[in-house]
Amino acid sequence: MTSTPQAPAPEGRKARPEHLSHVIFIAAAAAMGGFLFGYDSAVINGAVVAIRDRFDVGPEALAQVIAAALIGCAIGAATAGRIADRIGRIRVMQIASVLFTASAIGSALPFALWDLAMWRVIGGIAIGMASVIAPAYIAEVSPSAYRGRLASFQQAAIVTGIAISQLVNWGVLNLANGDQRGRIGGLEAWQWMLGIMVIPAVLYGLLSFVIPESPRYLISVGRHDQARKVLRDVEGKAVNLDTRVAEIEQNMRHERKPSFSDLLGGKFLFLPIVWIGIGLSVFQQLVGINVIFYYSSSLWQSVGINPESSFFYAFETSIVNIIGTVIAMVLVDRLGRKPLALIGSVGMAISLGLAAWAFSYKTEVGGVVSLPSLQGTVALFAANFFVLFFALSWGVVVWVLLGEMFPGKIRAAALGVAASAQWIANWLITVTFPSLSDWNLSGAYIIYTIFAVLSIPFILKWVPETKGKALEEMG
Repeated sequence: MTSTPQAPAPEGRKARPEHLSHVIFIAAAAAMGGFLFGYDSAVINGAVVAIRDRFDVGPEALAQVIAAALIGCAIGAATAGRIADRIGRIRVMQIASVLFTASAIGSALPFALWDLAMWRVIGGIAIGMASVIAPAYIAEVSPSAYRGRLASFQQAAIVTGIAISQLVNWGVLNLANGDQRGRIGGLEAWQWMLGIMVIPAVLYGLLSFVIPESPRYLISVGRHDQARKVLRDVEGKAVNLDTRVAEIEQNMRHERKPSFSDLLGGKFLFLPIVWIGIGLSVFQQLVGINVIFYYSSSLWQSVGINPESSFFYAFETSIVNIIGTVIAMVLVDRLGRKPLALIGSVGMAISLGLAAWAFSYKTEVGGVVSLPSLQGTVALFAANFFVLFFALSWGVVVWVLLGEMFPGKIRAAALGVAASAQWIANWLITVTFPSLSDWNLSGAYIIYTIFAVLSIPFILKWVPETKGKALEEMG
């Protein structure tokens, strides 16, 4: 299609930007927030056993410390948008960077269990802020023709952060001769695991100083000349800058911040579509996916795997997560949201059922925990297939659906409610797993299997297919 003098702006936005590599760098720098999101969420995995021993706590108190970050996540996610509208997207990134850095140092040097929990909450606030600001910023600086691909940087960064945290944990453990409480340079191994996050946290902050502010924010505060410069850099010289600025201003004038009351209606408090969003968020967590990322090292050790091998399995699982995410990114627009979610639900149900069967053979003789050879192999493969099926379906599809299925009038507010439900469900799974596994590890996985099975009729009956539909069609 060729451009015409009458419509330079729309066609210009479809053209390849002259500085596409610059745009990619900007998106990748912002996605460092996603990397830290994944890293901080999963790095605690390597310290669970050591924290339990260091502070001599039971499963309930341990679970509260592990889940403490989720309290901060809810706070950060709820406040990031309003703060960003007042002081800018870049400033929010810098605040998150400072909080990530403080959390890493404080978590590595705690003097009491409550102190560790406090620093986990602070890290959680940073996670919540990063989870909101990175995708919003990337969407606002990306040329429309590349927005979908650049937006996928966030999810890719999250799963990469999870994988790198497991690799770091494994490397530190090897330096400590397989002992989570082994000494390295005056600190215990688990302290290094938590403290190393200082490096990507500081890098995130430094990158925020070399990427531009969002043109949308610049226009909102009257800095039109700076906005034009950013738009020229990211969308190319073919774009009519005055027209683009006018478009953004017009959109902003017509926007109305949705309120909680807009979500109310129907027989059960919320509108039906809001309940569907809540259901998607809750099912995504109740299948137990974060048990793998928060507790996998201690999980494998609880069935007789030595610490070094358990950390290697945790890293391997993170690689499977990345592979599944890439598959989802390739298939979600080709196959559709519902078919991909159904494939994932069936695969997760089978995998979780096999894991429950394998863990039912757990034995303890003379304080030594083990699984028979066959069941141990089945448990390992089942865990990896569970992560694969989750990553190629619910891990990506839920966020795609939540971004598409709500009517524009309530989209932001409905997303906030659905995201809050997700954090609550995440917290519930995180705090209950240690007690459930102590009670009956196989029983815990039976519960997760039931939720995976229940997600199938939920998808078939209530979840809409949004593939190929414009956002304006959602009603």
